[in-house]
Amino acid sequence: MYITVIKSKGKHKTYQSVLLRESYREGVRVKNRTIANLSHCRPEEIEAIRLALKHKDDLSGLEQARPGLEVREGPSLGALWTVYALAGRLGLKKALGAGRQGRLALWQVLARVLDQGSRLSAVRLAGFHAAGQVLGFSRGFDENDLYRNLTWLSEHQEKIEDRLFKARRGQGRPELFLYDVTSSYLEGEYNALADWGYSRDKKRGKKQIVIGLLCDEWGEPVSTEVFTGNTSDLQTFEAQVKKAAERFGCRRVTFVGDRGMIKSGQIEDVSQAGFHYITAITKAQIRSMIKKGVFQLGLFDEQLCEVEYGGERYILRRNPIRAEEVKRNRESKLALLQALAAQQNRRLADHPRADQHRAWRLVIEKCSKLGLESLATVTAENRRIKLEVDEEYLAEIAELDGCYALKTDLPAEPASAQTIHDRYKDLGLVEQAFRTCKTEHLKVRPAFVRTEANTRGHVLVVMLAYLIVRELRRCWSEMDVTVEEGLKRLTTLCAMTLSWPAKGNQVQKIPTPREESARLLEAAGVRLPKALPSRNIRVVTRKRLPAHRKNT
Repeated sequence: MYITVIKSKGKHKTYQSVLLRESYREGVRVKNRTIANLSHCRPEEIEAIRLALKHKDDLSGLEQARPGLEVREGPSLGALWTVYALAGRLGLKKALGAGRQGRLALWQVLARVLDQGSRLSAVRLAGFHAAGQVLGFSRGFDENDLYRNLTWLSEHQEKIEDRLFKARRGQGRPELFLYDVTSSYLEGEYNALADWGYSRDKKRGKKQIVIGLLCDEWGEPVSTEVFTGNTSDLQTFEAQVKKAAERFGCRRVTFVGDRGMIKSGQIEDVSQAGFHYITAITKAQIRSMIKKGVFQLGLFDEQLCEVEYGGERYILRRNPIRAEEVKRNRESKLALLQALAAQQNRRLADHPRADQHRAWRLVIEKCSKLGLESLATVTAENRRIKLEVDEEYLAEIAELDGCYALKTDLPAEPASAQTIHDRYKDLGLVEQAFRTCKTEHLKVRPAFVRTEANTRGHVLVVMLAYLIVRELRRCWSEMDVTVEEGLKRLTTLCAMTLSWPAKGNQVQKIPTPREESARLLEAAGVRLPKALPSRNIRVVTRKRLPAHRKNT
């Protein structure tokens, strides 16, 4: 293969054609054929191709062939290109749009997958990864641009969620939604949605926000919503019913929620929309049903049992593994409380001046912390702490260990008892999403935002990032690697910057990945480009790193 220049004279001028050709043998004759016409290429590009052909058998000769060639480490590409490709496959790029705000939003989502932090850290991350080249930014950005972009995300959240919904579902509509809420505590005091409420994180002294997540039947997020920190679970439910009916145009839907989510008022909302529900009832409601004679303890078995009452179906089951676990936990707590009481009694006996009231308070506080107030009574008399366990009540609650009852208005013909049971268990998919978003990978907290719009935008970024993490988890499920480990390994795959300072030429080539990285890319169905476009995008932070962080 070679490059040849052919000149031909016209009437008034001379024409020149630059052709990429190759020789081949046909019998005893040697012939040539044209592979490409390079006449439209710049002289520098033609020279680069000529040089590469000359040293195709030994690329190490390139450096000697072009004195002054410098090879430098370029930006990290492997992890970024992987999540960028998956974002395109999942429809995120199209949903966010090709404008500047859409590209900034996409970078926030990708940055959340790669490394969790504030908008400031996302800007620093863009300087490490090839964000400008991959996402095609025409100009740089700083943290203030990203904060303004959160407001843009909040204002366009419905459009973005609707586009993603249509891209994934087409004309089809889900017939089942999984919905649950969680809370996320805040470190600061100045978030517009922060308030005191029931903390699922068991974090005392911290204000919080409440986050609702609506998922389809496969546990894939469809929509998220942020509420003030004092909003109860029940108050969040009505908006989800309207969302399914009006925004997503669903007609036959079953809502699945836990026992604290769907109660009488919510059942009425679901019925008015023409939908169905699956939920569970509390232990107190189960005892009430037993007293009424609707349920019998013997119906709670490892095999599912169905009871119809008041036009509703109840699916009963006892999980023996869970029953044994509850029993062990309760016995362990009682033993711990008894040991503390015995310890305080020894202290009171050995130290005559020890405070009996203080010892009693310690045992009382421990009893409350362990949740045993209804089972145990703690008294103090004659410098002795006495712990009494209500054996009758203990036997009563132990009868329902591992027992649960599901409640639904679905007719039996399309939904068997096993189907109802399996769909309720699918709520675990939403819980898995919350674990990933809150603690495992994406870390929705700490939320470095204050305004209501920025808080909603931040939570939306985390939800969109979860879609990518979920897809990576699926792609790498057969490999002995977590999503975090896989991305960390791919981060080491960097571009190579080849430059000739004397001529001011520069190109960023992508090296062949090592075997481990190649397996990760193949499993994710991602192919790297051969080179990156040269874009001198200035990405800087307005706020500098604090001195105390530099020294740690």
